[in-house]
Amino acid sequence: MKSKLTGTVLALVLGFQSAVLMAKPSLMESWEHLQPSREQVIASLNVVELLKRHHYNKPPLDDARSAQIFESYLKMLDPSRSFFLASDVGEFEKWRHQFDDFLRNGELQPGYAIYRRHLARQQERLSYALSLLEKGVENMDFTKNEELLVDRENAPWASNKQELDDLWRKRLKDEVLRLKIAGRDDESIGELLTKRYTNQLARLGQTREEDVFQSYINAFAQSYDPHTQYLSPENAENFDINMSLSLEGIGAVLQNDNEFVKVVRLVPAGPAEKTRQIAPADRIVGVAQGNEEMVDVVGWRLDEVVKLIRGPKGSKVRLEIIPASNAPNDQSSRVVAITREAVKLEEQAAKKAVLELDHKGRNFRLGVIEIPAFYLDFKALRAGEAEYKSTTRDVRRLLTELQEEDIDGLVIDLRNNGGGSLQEATELTGLFIEQGPTVLVRNADGRVDILADDNLGTYYKGPMAVLVNRLSASASEIFAGAMQDYHRALVLGGQTFGKGTVQSIQPLNHGELKLTLAKFYRVSGLSTQHQGVIPDISYPASVDTSVIGESALPQAMPWDSIRPVIQVDRNPFKPFLDELTARHEARTADDPDFVYSRQRLALSQELVKETTVSLNEETRRARQAEIEQRQLDLENAMRQAKGQEPLDKLEDEETAALHAENEKLKPEEDAYLAESGRILLDFLNLHSAIANRESRL
Repeated sequence: MKSKLTGTVLALVLGFQSAVLMAKPSLMESWEHLQPSREQVIASLNVVELLKRHHYNKPPLDDARSAQIFESYLKMLDPSRSFFLASDVGEFEKWRHQFDDFLRNGELQPGYAIYRRHLARQQERLSYALSLLEKGVENMDFTKNEELLVDRENAPWASNKQELDDLWRKRLKDEVLRLKIAGRDDESIGELLTKRYTNQLARLGQTREEDVFQSYINAFAQSYDPHTQYLSPENAENFDINMSLSLEGIGAVLQNDNEFVKVVRLVPAGPAEKTRQIAPADRIVGVAQGNEEMVDVVGWRLDEVVKLIRGPKGSKVRLEIIPASNAPNDQSSRVVAITREAVKLEEQAAKKAVLELDHKGRNFRLGVIEIPAFYLDFKALRAGEAEYKSTTRDVRRLLTELQEEDIDGLVIDLRNNGGGSLQEATELTGLFIEQGPTVLVRNADGRVDILADDNLGTYYKGPMAVLVNRLSASASEIFAGAMQDYHRALVLGGQTFGKGTVQSIQPLNHGELKLTLAKFYRVSGLSTQHQGVIPDISYPASVDTSVIGESALPQAMPWDSIRPVIQVDRNPFKPFLDELTARHEARTADDPDFVYSRQRLALSQELVKETTVSLNEETRRARQAEIEQRQLDLENAMRQAKGQEPLDKLEDEETAALHAENEKLKPEEDAYLAESGRILLDFLNLHSAIANRESRL
């Protein structure tokens, strides 16, 4: 078995060249030629056996699992319930409790039959949408007071073709209206949507047996957990490339989000992050090679979009994205040009700064070490090079330099750190504790392996805080959790990502299976899975945790706990947490950045709850203008509180990114970092007062 801990991977590095067939195909009456092969039957039996024997949970393959597979497969194929008819689902219902038997027996036909019906329904719907477009966008009536239900996850299945026609008529009106509000004219909208639907029809005709098999087996595999996944031979090759980081790309992790491909996170110091124009939860709607024509990718599979994005070092790719910061119905997009390149290890290296703060009439100097990733130059290490780069070696050197500068305390900044080397998380922990366990790994058989720091001595003994956010994941959570469990540091910021599972790659006769076979636990016995690390004092979230994070994934394994391996008698922070929290809340109640973050998140959560949109243009434009004005008011309130000139309109992201690049904020101007320093100083002040009182007694 070739094993890889996907929780400690730096990222999937994306990029490559591909051509897209845009010619409209002759419509097919059926897809009966799509039939399972002998290799696929054998692979499916192997997947069943591997999950039975090696998955962490080993849940039974029974009627209950069958029903779950059935529901997952329908949701995977038709998440918005816009293709299948109620009669289709009723016809499939006879198999609801039989998929466990089908899979054990290598019977793939029911899965193929459902997929073939989905292809037929897709063809009908796309053809219908094209027929509406042929009548002309300019002839659509946007004065009617109609509404479209956009949150259709639990909507009833359409009872007949007429209901689906009406739904798709409204869906098309919604797409046209979004593009009109985004500034496109009727002619360009008609061209764009005609090309989009024609392209999707063309790609239906290119469907292969492998597409069917991968979807069906993944409906089964991902009923166990979201990280257990079947990889086709082609996708297995892509996965190996991504894991080894041997191919240059844009440095981003992507996932499907209904018809869109969404950015999950960015590789620190990667090409996408360097643009400062791409953020988690942004949606990619177009990809272009160099200066070639933009290819619309709405409705494409994730692997197809990845193929367009991947490419050789030095080549340019342009992405058309809809920013996550847009209002829910705002389809305005921007184009970001990215030069593909390898992520250089030195660009991910830990960096230091000094945060200078006035506190209680005295000036304090706090060291700040930003760690973008947990990195280790394995190649140099294996070659026996004495000066190989690693997170721990770099942090040790930075600590030496900061202590020579007489710092009063330390803040470790792990914001947006998506993980990396598990070994480095353990060794870095060892710099701050005397000796002992750092993380526990519980295997499927119940055995618990203990990773530990065996070196006596603490490299840095001074006061410290660890700053995290929702995008701090995996190795970051292991380190932050250890610092919290050993009561070595105050953990501040946002609830972390929550990925606490370990995956392994098992080769099959046809493709590969990535399966979850272990879980991470903190030395206190608490899992990092699902819940992540909860800060001692929380800051406003920078992203909506219902959209980004392990808990946002379907079938995510739950949080739990096991027996702890350390007992730390006294928590020096606990007696002061209430007072520290009260001071923090009082200090940030009127802080411009904190107020803005809270209000922006509240607005986003309010808008997400809107399940319908108006198809009346006047009403829709008025609502859009209202939302944009509220966003502008929030932005200007923050700017005015900082003594900056207010904006007449919201800056586009490109302009904002250029401003941010030119400003190069000082540590004191980073509100969350500065507040972390103040909390640490509050603790030192309170702790010192108690110590002085006790010494007098």
